[in-house]
Amino acid sequence: MTTPAENDSRPVDAPELPAQAKSNLVANLLSEIGLLFTFTVRVCLAAITAVRRRRLAWREAIEQMWFLAHVTAVASALVMIPLGVGVALQIGSLADQIGAGAYSGAVVAFLIIGQAGPLVCALIIAGVGGSAICADLGARTIREEIDALEVLGLPVLERLVVPRMIAIALVCLLLNSIVLVIGLGASLFVHVLVLDGNAQSFLRNLVQFSQPSDFVVSGIKAVAFALISGIVASYKGLTVKRGAQGVGDAVNETVVLSFVLVFVANLAITQLYPLFVSVKGAY
Repeated sequence: MTTPAENDSRPVDAPELPAQAKSNLVANLLSEIGLLFTFTVRVCLAAITAVRRRRLAWREAIEQMWFLAHVTAVASALVMIPLGVGVALQIGSLADQIGAGAYSGAVVAFLIIGQAGPLVCALIIAGVGGSAICADLGARTIREEIDALEVLGLPVLERLVVPRMIAIALVCLLLNSIVLVIGLGASLFVHVLVLDGNAQSFLRNLVQFSQPSDFVVSGIKAVAFALISGIVASYKGLTVKRGAQGVGDAVNETVVLSFVLVFVANLAITQLYPLFVSVKGAY
């Protein structure tokens, strides 16, 4: 049997557990952000050192580019086609209802060039390429290959991480160009053949309300999103613990964390863009 004193003490201790768990969660989150930032700085310094000393692993970078292009090109195209069709249908129907069907090309261009294209590339790169990078480096870590390289005095970041950063950035930049062409082509196809629109007005408004800086910012977004995904994947892969189970957990954490950081970066770039470039067609 329990005494009344013991029964009275139990409800008093219960509220302390959620507060302690919450503080531990915040502390772990801040610690993870700090470690990730430190790792990013180390990778930047390693890249500068590799370029300055002319010992950049170009062969590794080319192999990673081919691998990433092979696993992401088809997936990005298959994702962008229905997305472009859906955007054209929704925007076209709404524009016709308010009597602005001639301006649907401008809205489609804004959505696909500024938002949809880079985000599709980022999600595919993070979900497919980032998870592959994390699994590769994680497998090397649990097999103690990373420790062996460090014992031999070989720079791990220069040999393994920097080439992957170069590869994922270039592949995502090229992939963004392909995705934009596919998305705009699918939107034009739907606008002309499904919504009975005018291809000339669609293209005229597309050119009128877009400018070269929009495509430049789209490419900058794609590169930034790719580097974020690559940094997170490399960091998680090199800090794997608990064997094969840890590799699986690291891959899941890589995808989730990359998605969160990509959306935060997209919001920041989107808000800063109008401060430096005037929006064309806005009077």
